[in-house]
Amino acid sequence: MRNAGLGGWPARRARMTPDRTAFILADRPFTYAEVHERTTRLASRLRAAGVGTGDRVAYLGRNHVAFVETMFAAHVLGAIFVPLNFRLAAPEIGYMLDHSGAEVLVYAPECAEVVRALPPHTTAPARQVVALGASGPGERHYETWLAEGDPTPIDTPVRLEDTAVILYTSGTTGRPKGAMLTHGNLVWNCFNLLLGVDVAGDEVTLIGAPLFHVAALNQTLLPTFLKGGCSVIMPSWDVDECYDLMDKHAVTWMFGVTTMFAAFAQSPRWEGADLSSLRTLMSGGAAIPTALIRTYQERGLVFCQGYGLTETAPGATFLEAGQSVRKAGSAGVPVFFADVRVVQPDGTDAAAGQPGEVLIQGPNVTPGYWRNPEATAAAFSDGGWFRSGDVAVLDEEGHLYVVDRVKDMYISGGENVYPAEVEAAIFEHPAIAEVAVLGVPDARWGEVGRAFVVLRPGTSVTADELRDFLRPRLAKYKMPVYFDIADDLPKTGSGKIQKLQLRRLPLPNAGSSTSSP
Repeated sequence: MRNAGLGGWPARRARMTPDRTAFILADRPFTYAEVHERTTRLASRLRAAGVGTGDRVAYLGRNHVAFVETMFAAHVLGAIFVPLNFRLAAPEIGYMLDHSGAEVLVYAPECAEVVRALPPHTTAPARQVVALGASGPGERHYETWLAEGDPTPIDTPVRLEDTAVILYTSGTTGRPKGAMLTHGNLVWNCFNLLLGVDVAGDEVTLIGAPLFHVAALNQTLLPTFLKGGCSVIMPSWDVDECYDLMDKHAVTWMFGVTTMFAAFAQSPRWEGADLSSLRTLMSGGAAIPTALIRTYQERGLVFCQGYGLTETAPGATFLEAGQSVRKAGSAGVPVFFADVRVVQPDGTDAAAGQPGEVLIQGPNVTPGYWRNPEATAAAFSDGGWFRSGDVAVLDEEGHLYVVDRVKDMYISGGENVYPAEVEAAIFEHPAIAEVAVLGVPDARWGEVGRAFVVLRPGTSVTADELRDFLRPRLAKYKMPVYFDIADDLPKTGSGKIQKLQLRRLPLPNAGSSTSSP
């Protein structure tokens, strides 16, 4: 087989375990043999539409088997897959389609309104627009289009160094950048993951986080596929559906971010749920409060935290199961095939316990940003180390503790304040469901903290009560001056809180507890 990339995976898996279930979607199982045939048919349709090596194929929609089929079919042809955030508005999607130069767009019914609202020039260069549901003028229906495809195997030469995907960053500030990941980046990331997690051939992995997010795709679905396990696909995150699917399919592995795990543990079903099938829970995307990790560990569950970025495919460090209790709150040590440094502003290595920027180097690291040489050059330091923009410390044993984003740190009275540390302290209060802290201007101190909190149902808390709670837990200069009680917090498609939107809100009275929009 000349395809050394991901496009060869369906064929390789089908010849090893054709009858195993690869995916389950809405109780519909798909075997590996079926995935191989459907992917091949779809690839033949893409080829007939003019897609070839290096062309871009975009997907817009919630989690679905069609997402995976479109990705593999593009890779069969040596094309580049562009997964898009279905929560974005038409102008944002239009920018990504234009910037990537997508030749084909496959979209789901729930995104029809956004597709219809795209500027006319956006889809003009596209050779084909394919709809999973009822299609519009000039479009093809996905299942009909796929069924018309030729099942004859296709073997296009693809190298590991060829670009496999373009993943657009969340775009919390400015225009999003398209991080390129090669087939080699994805393969090495799978190797790193499989060396850190004992993924088995009988794994049943719940895919609840969005697949356009690097962790859901590369840290769970692809390693499960590589091992011949089964991925249970949730179209979108829903706490009750998560409990139902765990019970129905005996789920063994799940990835999530803080908001997902917090909501799961706060559900009325938490206490009585049978979670005995779960072998591993894995988190990433942002630091998980230790109090939340302990909640899961008290149920006897293995909770492993990792650290990484879209640009590192994403795994950079990982905390293995054996260390998950002793080092709770740590993101672990560098993955097997990567190196990580924590450096001071002058580029020298920070001492143990000293905060510094995280740098990563390895075969999982992006070659750069699509059509953006300036951003690519700025992302790497001397020696080819990728600059994460994250602040962390290493302990005496080499375990990484992520402190915060460099850009989120603020200085109050000459002291550095890392919002993630303050957030973790606030989250320990029993009334708190979610929290976000940021620095805001202050005439006396330069900057002070502003905390946005979402309360658990049926609870209440005042600013003074929170201040009393935090006083023994935080230095005085770290104590937020402003407290806002919010119904919810704005988030990106991957579940990260959008602090930029919070920064735009007017300040309440100092020391007050207010209700914010």
